[in-house]
Amino acid sequence: MANLTQKIVPVLGGKLSITVNISGSGPPIFFCHSAGGFYWDDFLENLSKDYTIYAPYFPGTAPGKPDEIEQLEHLWDAVLAYDDAIEGLGLEQPIIMGHSFGGMLAAEIAAHRKKQTRKLILIAPIGLWKEEASYTVANWCALSFPEIKEVLFHDQSCPRVIKRMARPEEGTEEQALWDRDFIWTIGCTAKLIWPIPDKGLCKRIHRISAKSLIIWGENDKLISPSYANDFEQSIADSQVFTLPLCGHEPPLEQTEKLEVAVRNFLSD
Repeated sequence: MANLTQKIVPVLGGKLSITVNISGSGPPIFFCHSAGGFYWDDFLENLSKDYTIYAPYFPGTAPGKPDEIEQLEHLWDAVLAYDDAIEGLGLEQPIIMGHSFGGMLAAEIAAHRKKQTRKLILIAPIGLWKEEASYTVANWCALSFPEIKEVLFHDQSCPRVIKRMARPEEGTEEQALWDRDFIWTIGCTAKLIWPIPDKGLCKRIHRISAKSLIIWGENDKLISPSYANDFEQSIADSQVFTLPLCGHEPPLEQTEKLEVAVRNFLSD
């Protein structure tokens, strides 16, 4: 397990402070986590051997700081807060990487920081929308815990999936607190994108000039893999990498293959 340190970075003119998890050494990767919250998995652990990972808690999801979400009213508030955080960390041209909800944030940041993004990595990002493969935030917010696992994963028996989704014993106080935090975390991100997570990225995505890698699990039941082609067509210098036997969580289900793809892209 990496030695994670944390840095508190004031953003939005001091109205908010973001807690950033930091580990590793080497070129900086600014990582935006999914709606499920920050989780230090084997994928990030392995990358941190050659890169410095900067992974902020999305406001409202840091332990003991639920009220932070009150400072964000719109998606653009979050984009500017993260832009402030990148500057506050002193990262001049970082690699931007994001997963799912974090992928949308990463794309927005790269569009905003047009000449200040070294490379962009999007792992099953949300943010684009089309009628023939429609989805809403309710697709993951309005589900029971078993239903969430069903749509997130291709193989729920994967050891990394079991570890990540481990829930305290039914009927205990620990389980009640775990459920509370899980629901709150999803709710914090949903606040900015409800009900349809199409907040205008399609009007800004053309601004992305960084070389980009779009990664998708072939068996993603939450967001159609067909969106990979939409992202590729919208970003000038981009390529798609698909992962077989993989749902919406490549970092957990196809850790090694994902790492190889990302390392090859970054070394190119």
